[in-house]
Amino acid sequence: MEAAACLRIKEIQVVVSKSLSFDQFDRKTGQNLLWENREERSMPRLIYFLSFTLSLLLGLDTAFGSLGPESDGKGSHPALLVQEKDFPRLRNRLEKDPHLGALYERLRQEAREILGSLPCRYELKGSEGLLSVSRTVLRRVYLLALMHWLEGGSRWRARLWEELAQAASFPDWHPDHFLDVAEMTHAFAVAYDWLYPVWTSKQRQILRQALVEKGLKPGLAAFQEGPQFQWWTSSASNWNVVCNSGLGLGALALRDKEPALAKEVLSLVQRSLAEGLAAYGPDGGYPEGPLYWSYATYYLTLFWAALESTGEGDGGLGSRSELAATGFFPLYLLTPSGKLYNFADAPEFLPWRVPLVWLARKFQRPVLAWPGLKSREPHPLELLWQPEKVLSPENADLPRDRLFRGVEVVTFRSAWQDPKAIFLGFKAGTTRLPHVHLDLGSFVLEALGYRWALDLGPDSYELPGYFGKSRWDYYRVRAEGHNTLVLGPGPQPDQAVGVKAPIIKFHSSENRALAVADLTAAYAPRGRRVWRGVAFLQRRQVLVQDEISLDQPREVLWFMHTSARAELRNQGKTAMLHQGEARLQMDLLAPPEAKFSLQPARPLPLSPHPLGQSANSGVKKLVIALPLQKEVVLAVALTPLGPGDPPLPPPEIVPLKAW
Repeated sequence: MEAAACLRIKEIQVVVSKSLSFDQFDRKTGQNLLWENREERSMPRLIYFLSFTLSLLLGLDTAFGSLGPESDGKGSHPALLVQEKDFPRLRNRLEKDPHLGALYERLRQEAREILGSLPCRYELKGSEGLLSVSRTVLRRVYLLALMHWLEGGSRWRARLWEELAQAASFPDWHPDHFLDVAEMTHAFAVAYDWLYPVWTSKQRQILRQALVEKGLKPGLAAFQEGPQFQWWTSSASNWNVVCNSGLGLGALALRDKEPALAKEVLSLVQRSLAEGLAAYGPDGGYPEGPLYWSYATYYLTLFWAALESTGEGDGGLGSRSELAATGFFPLYLLTPSGKLYNFADAPEFLPWRVPLVWLARKFQRPVLAWPGLKSREPHPLELLWQPEKVLSPENADLPRDRLFRGVEVVTFRSAWQDPKAIFLGFKAGTTRLPHVHLDLGSFVLEALGYRWALDLGPDSYELPGYFGKSRWDYYRVRAEGHNTLVLGPGPQPDQAVGVKAPIIKFHSSENRALAVADLTAAYAPRGRRVWRGVAFLQRRQVLVQDEISLDQPREVLWFMHTSARAELRNQGKTAMLHQGEARLQMDLLAPPEAKFSLQPARPLPLSPHPLGQSANSGVKKLVIALPLQKEVVLAVALTPLGPGDPPLPPPEIVPLKAW
């Protein structure tokens, strides 16, 4: 009877396997033909449920092969990022570590919800193409594969196979938007390797075929087409790092079964990746902002980790000092409220924290894993790679201030772990790369648990021309949409495009920390000399001082965006901002004729007014407008005040050269 039952189970599996084969895909609906309507969609799960239930009752595991690591050519599986021994180690840690245990419970709940969901369909959405589908498949791969190893049973891998079979049957992984290919290749590489011991030979063949035909071969074609058609292959951008690393993961997964193809892809990947790594120089900052640092470095560290875990060395990555230091970049951008200094196209929160955990282990710097303790959406690799010990910045004795060269960003703070500490972020940098804004000279300010000077972040990527010729028409990307200067407003870009502005002075001491940026290139040819300095005085007060020399008299505009309630006092010489019981006093120190006004966060009358852009509801801006200036010094003191705190005396105004 047992033999007959096993035979019947095999027959059911053959039916399921055939029904999920490549030629069952319907391009028009984006679904496998097996699931043409809702009633039919439940059938594969019913078949899986019946077959697995029967096999479990018999004490067998026939549906997906035998458990345990399997040696295959160049090594055993799993070997990509992890080894099988890592899973029981994690299981033991979860029993002893309440923090990791809590994160795991969140992951397990998410995985349970996936069990009842339908596999992703082939759906192209706007400018992102298949990217959201690829990311959903990737997330499900990690969650369900982790649950397979930690929870056991067959339901996790059964549901994962449904997902993979559907994605394998897609007509392609949308190489016209190559991030989609990279992320789906990543997903299939991890699924193939992590569950290699339990897939049947037929399932492995399907996964390999999809990786080769829809991942690695399109990658080879992209390298052959070159930068004229696939610009990312020679770009110092997040696309370069993500696309190359995704392809690299796919090649490493197939290094034993497709050695020639894997070797060719890895060679091309490492050659192209050198271009993308240039963005991290010289000390780990990233000009496309914290969101794209997070995205690029997530993929980079995975490729790096996979090179090492599969015995392929590290491709020279470990000898690069900028990569050894890059984990400090997002750490210093974290503010006391737990948000980010979100310059460029970045939200206020860091979505990918896995690279910080891996860099902490790699370079034995447990402080880098500290931000992961507050992870909003944990990743399975955060659990697998979490260091045994995590240090806070104060316990690690990190300096409170830091300048990142290349990106030209500096941050100051009064304390590391006081949620009411003062934080000041200031930048110069470049307007040359994707995702940058015309934000040179902009700053953000937090104090007493609130953000007072804010960055609006990105607008919708679906806006017409947002990444094309209309980019500089959108308010949130223009200088007028940031906390910086506009010199001579008009419809043209209000800072020069394709330039770089350096921070020319940086000093950090207990009672006085400062930075001075030469913004002249951002305002050329109108600006003959444009400097902005920010000073953090006694760790209690901020001074923003501008020295402006123009080619001819022009209107000078100073902006600061805020969501705080604001009132003007002293005939416009003082602005008092309120949030909760906290206040921020802003004193206009120079020039003597200047005064504050309050305006909505929307374009100036002469600026472009494209339809569809954000209304910036709830945000206003403090404005200083100076008509027809050729030489001017403009200075504003910003003083956070708690309940009962007396105002501080205004700071002395001295030339920036003397700072």
